[in-house]
Amino acid sequence: MQDWLGQSAAELGRGIADGSIDPVALTQTYLDAIDAHPFRDRIYARVTADRALAEAEAAAARAKSGARLSPLDGVPISWKDLFDTAGVATEAGSALLKDRVPDRDAPVLLNATANGLVCLGKTHMSELAFSGLGLNPVTATPPCVNDHDAVSGGSSSGAATSVAFGLAACGIGSDTGGSVRIPSAWNDLVGLKTTSGRISLRGVVPLCEKFDTVGPLCRTVEDAALMLALLEGGKPADLRGVEVKGKRFAVLQTAVMEPCRKEPLQAFDDAVAKLAEAGAEITRIDAPEVAQAMDLAGILFTTEAYGTWREVIEANPDLMFDRILDRFRSGAHHLGADYVAAWQELEGYRNRWYARVAGYDAVLCPAAPNLPPQHDRLMSDSDYYVTENLLTLNNTRVGNLMGNCGVTLPTGVPSCGILFNGLPFQEERLLRIAAAAESVLTAT
Repeated sequence: MQDWLGQSAAELGRGIADGSIDPVALTQTYLDAIDAHPFRDRIYARVTADRALAEAEAAAARAKSGARLSPLDGVPISWKDLFDTAGVATEAGSALLKDRVPDRDAPVLLNATANGLVCLGKTHMSELAFSGLGLNPVTATPPCVNDHDAVSGGSSSGAATSVAFGLAACGIGSDTGGSVRIPSAWNDLVGLKTTSGRISLRGVVPLCEKFDTVGPLCRTVEDAALMLALLEGGKPADLRGVEVKGKRFAVLQTAVMEPCRKEPLQAFDDAVAKLAEAGAEITRIDAPEVAQAMDLAGILFTTEAYGTWREVIEANPDLMFDRILDRFRSGAHHLGADYVAAWQELEGYRNRWYARVAGYDAVLCPAAPNLPPQHDRLMSDSDYYVTENLLTLNNTRVGNLMGNCGVTLPTGVPSCGILFNGLPFQEERLLRIAAAAESVLTAT
């Protein structure tokens, strides 16, 4: 039964469907693995064992009667600790929200439960989701699966590591500037950043609602496609018959290549070469509007974040990790008129971007320009913290600013991902392309 922990969510779902896997035994296997794991309390903020077993028993009864609710009915998953969970503390990794207990599930969690998914518990995260590193001395910092002395990426740090360490079949996270894609890349997972506005944010603790999105961190593109459908109550993308041959990929040069360090850049170049060998057409493009949009990131993200949290933060600032506090407070220095003007500028840059990339199947870049930084140095060296935090989110932030959807895939090099950017609300198309690329990149 232990190999269940390494299987994809879709594989587990097929096992439940054919009767070879009992949902109760599967859930208990995960719960036992969580309890026995040395990083249990660094990955899970709270484990909802009673709820998980009750949901698994209901899934088992449906499986026996031939009344399964979805292809993943009975599969256990984890939830980032910013999704409201009825009767269970939801604290968003912050002492500011300690003992905050919602009285109802967030709609995305309701949808998942209505489709038979089993809730294992809530995972740790960067404080109030405002860091790409996953470092959180206030609650806990999950380790990277490839280097236990390094951080795992954020802000969906526990969501990623719950899957990477075999403690959940899939993790549900959020992405405002890279918070699904960075921990997915650093822990060799598939991460889907959805288009802003596609999946409900009700019952999700906000950071910047104009950029916040919900998405899965999982083992395969198939899992990502299934999870997207179940989170919003829709139909999954059809991934059959996909291939890379004939696809047109643009490799973005502007703003994302120069900051890259040697290992991630080499892994990316090797992955692109494999796609080209498989018949993809590769074109390198410059996009001045990307650099111009990146210059607006400071005002757009920090102003909204501080505006959202100012009263709560300033009532008890000493409860916060000082570096996260500083980042929030940096949003206090911008005029309202400048914020409005920045959004108007961004809309113009987005329109230019959409026109530039309309003829391509996806726009590619390294998912992260750096490898996971060392935990102890981040804590002791404030300059290193600032440098690494800003660098970490550099490439993923492009997708949020431009309003894209995106999928990051493992390249086969530990903690190095390749990011596929697609146009807004084109997730199903992008997932088909990602599935074709996945088959090439995982081929031996």
